[in-house]
Formats: sequence, structure tokens, C-alpha cells
Amino acid sequence: MPLEPLSQKEIEDRLAQLPGWSLEGDRIARSYRLRSHFAATAMVVHIAQVQEELDHHSDLTLGYHTLSLSVNTHTVGAVTERDFELARRVERLAPGHGAQ
Repeated sequence: MPLEPLSQKEIEDRLAQLPGWSLEGDRIARSYRLRSHFAATAMVVHIAQVQEELDHHSDLTLGYHTLSLSVNTHTVGAVTERDFELARRVERLAPGHGAQ
């Protein structure tokens, strides 16, 4: 099944189910605050594992106590359902790292 770009309405509907996530240009994005740099680094490794499982990768930015990610489907050049699947998986793992 080919990946199709989501409409603006579809993106808005999905973002409503993912507090903290937003549309930034042609990508969905979120930043997290963590209790330490080590906790943020551990979350990066956990996200990398999920991305390998999904064969779908975001851009990750690691800060002192922060982690930001943004994603779109590069082959389509737009936001697709794959991006939201990754976002949902990240949301499920974030509490285990103390991310807010």
C-alpha cells in the first residue's frame, strides 16, 4: 500500500490526539523536557530502537535537559500515517523516561 500525504484536516485530527505535538511546516514535531542530560540521552537511544523497528526515522536534537524530534515521510515529502505511528510510539515510551 503506497504512502499518501495526509490532508490538513487529517493532520489536525491526529494532532488533537497527541498533546504537545504540532505541525511545523511539512513535519510534525515535539519537544520534551527531562530531569537530566543522561535521561534525555537514554530516551534518544530508546527512540532510535523504535525507529529501527518501524524503519522510519525522525530528526532528533539532544539538548542539556531536552529532546526535540520532528518527522515527515521523506519519500513523500509530507506527513503520512507512518509519522503518526512513530509519534504515538514515542508518546508511549516518554513517561518511562520522565519526559514532560
